[in-house]
Amino acid sequence: MHLLLKIGIPGLFVAVFFSNCVTTDHAYSRVAPGMWRGVLELDKYNVPVRDKDTIYTLKEQFREGELPFNFEIKYVDDENFYVEILNGSERIRCDSIRYGRDRSTARDTFNIYFPEYASYIHVGVRGGVMQGEWVVTNKANYRIPFYAHAGRGYRFTSLNEPPERNISGAWATLFGIDSAAPERAIGEFRQNGNHLEGTFRTETGDYRFLEGTVQGRKFWLSCFDGAHAYLFSGSIHGDTLRGEFRSGKHYKTLWNAWRDPAFELADPDSLTTLNRDAGGISFSFQTPDGDLRTFPDPDLDGKIKIFTVMGTWCPNCRDEQTFLSTFLNENPQLADKIEVLSFAFERYEDPAKANAHLRIYKQKMNLPFDLVLAGKADKKEAAQVFPALSNVLAFPTMIILDKQNKVRRIHTGFDGPATSRYTAFRQTFTALMEKLARE
Repeated sequence: MHLLLKIGIPGLFVAVFFSNCVTTDHAYSRVAPGMWRGVLELDKYNVPVRDKDTIYTLKEQFREGELPFNFEIKYVDDENFYVEILNGSERIRCDSIRYGRDRSTARDTFNIYFPEYASYIHVGVRGGVMQGEWVVTNKANYRIPFYAHAGRGYRFTSLNEPPERNISGAWATLFGIDSAAPERAIGEFRQNGNHLEGTFRTETGDYRFLEGTVQGRKFWLSCFDGAHAYLFSGSIHGDTLRGEFRSGKHYKTLWNAWRDPAFELADPDSLTTLNRDAGGISFSFQTPDGDLRTFPDPDLDGKIKIFTVMGTWCPNCRDEQTFLSTFLNENPQLADKIEVLSFAFERYEDPAKANAHLRIYKQKMNLPFDLVLAGKADKKEAAQVFPALSNVLAFPTMIILDKQNKVRRIHTGFDGPATSRYTAFRQTFTALMEKLARE
């Protein structure tokens, strides 16, 4: 059975043909439940527009310049649903959804909001097809076209061409080999047949949960989490890998990788040091609700202090904030001895908008500690706020002070739950907190 759906967008009607109708195991009143395949068109597929009846057929398989990801529509009752985005083993539940109807086109529409990242997906829906765009509100005119099809569980392709080899394991990597200053990284891959998962660790963070496929000697990985859109493509050449990395619609660079058990990244506790000649750490900022937070502060004497340099736009920062929140909740015997304060460096030009967003971020993340607006999203500006540090190389950067206000650790970046180092970091962090609590 064939189904023809017309999707209306300004100046264009798109016809999409399906070889099979989408079926579900129960009736629904809004969006088709179950698995969907979404695509961000980093390179917009240009269609010559002759008149409103111009049509084209969307191919079922992956095209270069497209960033695919999967998501699932789940209903909680007959009317209400949420979206769950899938990236490898990660599941991101999106409850902030607004459903409506566009009177000008007589089409159902809905927005999927990512309030922590000030972004959203806006789509029109007709049966098993969505068409719209992903919008980042704290970037100037940042929009990427988006479409999705129901009932498609594959990510890049449904093909199963035998892989040339299994690339599981660690790979020494250089990003930006087409630039004057390549960045060191380690690729961590897990391959099962054609299915591929993993991430890249760098000296300033990681690329979170990546998922993709290996087909012959080519492979692809992608991630979309509402903040960043990552697309990696590569090819296998014996014991080396060569590829391209794209982030969103603007950034593109080349990378290569090779097997080298001796290859290591710099110790994240050594990249930023204390500038002894600049004096100690001091600051005075207001929370979004107007409460003054200063340091030194007699009220913090006798407590362990954790100051984090972060941004709400930064997924690695979110991983670190989640880690700290979870740690405090799971270790109440230590929580009352620890004071956490996060310094947010934001993309908003208007401080009022930035503070309003920080309130949403704290509420959505259920953080048991304060955030303060410290400046613009710029590492040089962050370094000016903390002149006692030799530099600020990354968002996030964590500064840990003991009960006597002595800096005991400065940790650059964050190896999140997608990496092989996350468990080890949690163990060393816990051991340090227990030690500082006893001192």
